[in-house]
Amino acid sequence: MITVEHLTKTFNVSRQQRRDMSPGYSGSTVDAVRDISFTCNPGRVFTLLGPNGAGKTTTLRLIATMLRPTSGSITVGGVDVARHPVDARKRMGFLTGNTGLYDRLTPDEMVKYYADLHGMEARTYSRRRDELFTLLGIHDFAKRRIGKLSTGMKQKVSIARTIIHDPEVVVFDEPTAALDVITSRSIIQLIKDCRTQNKTVIFSTHRMGEVSLLSDDLCIIHRGSLIFNGGYADFQSRMQTASVEDEFVRLVEAA
Repeated sequence: MITVEHLTKTFNVSRQQRRDMSPGYSGSTVDAVRDISFTCNPGRVFTLLGPNGAGKTTTLRLIATMLRPTSGSITVGGVDVARHPVDARKRMGFLTGNTGLYDRLTPDEMVKYYADLHGMEARTYSRRRDELFTLLGIHDFAKRRIGKLSTGMKQKVSIARTIIHDPEVVVFDEPTAALDVITSRSIIQLIKDCRTQNKTVIFSTHRMGEVSLLSDDLCIIHRGSLIFNGGYADFQSRMQTASVEDEFVRLVEAA
């Protein structure tokens, strides 16, 4: 479970950044996330949706202990991420497009390295590695150097190393961005499998089809604040437009 309570993240703004801000801005700080609260439950997929710059990635990085909250609290599996970040990391896997891979290693070596970091036993690692490599279709290029792989292949390796230790909480930041349909489908299936295994899953996306396909719960964030937080079925019952995309645009424009 992930519990976020009154979470705020404030960044200092440089002189150059102030010049790039909207006309009339004269402050020295900006709230990337502003007093948001939500809960992600096991066995459900929690979707974080919002336009570019809304605060989605900042929120996920706060959950993953990459950033410290300015105020508020986050617990992952009952562990406070600010007070006990190492314990929190043991309970989760975090995937972001900004995390690089080592080009000179092979997928086998890359995933084994992360398994060793988590102290996995050899037998457990071997079983888990085979399961993930089969699901994601990595076996065919497991011995090739990562620097020679396509974008989709690299994303599959990133996902395998993210969840090799079988975490109870999985955080995906736009896991299918810039991927082809076939690769995206394998990742969507993996997310479904995580739900079936009663894991807590939170992910962000720009693809409305994935929202409809995967969401049990939905949170829409705009300019750092929540404008919707509830079950996906509840969101559908409240829709005033014909599609999820149109309703998303309507809510953002209204906010």
